Order: sequence, then structure tokens, then C-alpha cells
Amino acid sequence: MVYTPEAPVATRQQFDIDKLNQQFQFAHPREILAWCIENIPHGLVQSTAFGVSGMVIMDVLYRDLQPQRRVPVLFLDTLHHFQETLDLVEQSRKRYNLDLHVYKALDADSREAFALRYGDELWHRAVDKFHYLTKVEPLERGLKDLDTVAWITGRRRDQSPSRANMGVFEYDKKGRLKVNPLAYWTRNQTWGYVIEHGVPYNVLHDRGYASIGDEPLTTPVAAGEHERAGRWRGSAKMECGIHL
Repeated sequence: MVYTPEAPVATRQQFDIDKLNQQFQFAHPREILAWCIENIPHGLVQSTAFGVSGMVIMDVLYRDLQPQRRVPVLFLDTLHHFQETLDLVEQSRKRYNLDLHVYKALDADSREAFALRYGDELWHRAVDKFHYLTKVEPLERGLKDLDTVAWITGRRRDQSPSRANMGVFEYDKKGRLKVNPLAYWTRNQTWGYVIEHGVPYNVLHDRGYASIGDEPLTTPVAAGEHERAGRWRGSAKMECGIHL
């Protein structure tokens, strides 16, 4: 199904994801993203925390494919990111000339204001509430504001057991198409692309952080641990909630 600029904008539940997953099961992320650009001319969004997978997608989109219509980039400023993450956001915005949309909690615009509103260390006292306020609600608000038909994530099957059966294409709970172009790539393939193309990445990766989230909830990983073992250390939690 190919859309021309004059055709109606793609609507929810309009794609045969079983057929798409079969077609793109082992395709290069470039092919998957090219299909998205061709078939979803309006309402395509990249959601990213500027991890290494998201940076690869960004590089494919803006260095390689260079779509005429820029894909909005949705970033959730949880107010608890490492400074190194925020530095990478700004570096990437300039490098790729991003159409960047930043969303935060509704009633706080700084870490200090968040603590005054909800108390100190909410992430320890009620982590699901913390993630709802800083990620789940802002993401949904951002996707709605951007009239999202399909959103691109950087998730990969090898990142954690909770993602092991993920397809390239899914529907989210709102019926929007969810695209995971790196679903079948490995960590080594992802880093290989970064090195080959000189893609910027978070300097914390050089300090033992394999997956980088909020500063209070992220630790380095040891040899042999899976990539997201440093997130929510000491708990059984595997996802923040936006991909459940």
C-alpha cells in the first residue's frame, strides 16, 4: 500500500503487520525506514532517549535517507537524565538539524520542582508512579500532539528477555503502528554501524553503562550481564512502562 501526497493520511490499524513482519523480518534498518517514509508521509515520529540504537536510526534517517519531510523526534525529558545525555541531545539536534519535540511532566520543569511536588526520591518509593509522570503520560501527550500514525523506536530483541519476541512492526494500545527497525540487530551490529559511520553516542557508554536511563536508576553493567541489567538494579523490573 503506497501513499501519494494527495492520498488520505494513513489511519490506525490500516497495515497488515503479519505480512510486513514476514517481508522485513531480516531487512536492513534502512529498508524498513525507507518503507515508512514512502508509506506514511504524515504522522511518522521517532521516539528516542538518544541511546545507541536511537542514534543509529537517526543517522540512517538524516545522513543516509534524507527524507524531504523531516521526521519529528520526540524526546522525554524526565528531569532526571544524566548531563551527558542532555549534552548528546543538543549535539544531535545540531548535527542532524532535528525537528526536536521535548516533553516533560505536566507540573514540574526541573528536578527540584519535581521533588517539591512529589517528595524526594519518588523513584524509590513508587517507581511505577515516577515513570508514569515522567515518561508514560508525556509520551502519550507528545504522540497525540504530533498526530502520530506510526512511531519508531530503537528497541532490539537482544536487549532483554522482555523484548525477545518483538517484531519489526506492532500496534500499540492506541492502534498506532509501532516500528522497531533494529529488532533483529544485535548489540555488535549496532555498535559496528556507529563505528563505521562515526555516529555520536553517549560518553557514559565508555564508562561501563550499556543502557542509559534516569541517573538515579542506572548503573554500569558487568561482563556477561545483558544490556539492560543496569536499569532498576536489584529489582525484577524490565521496562519503564512506555513499551508495555
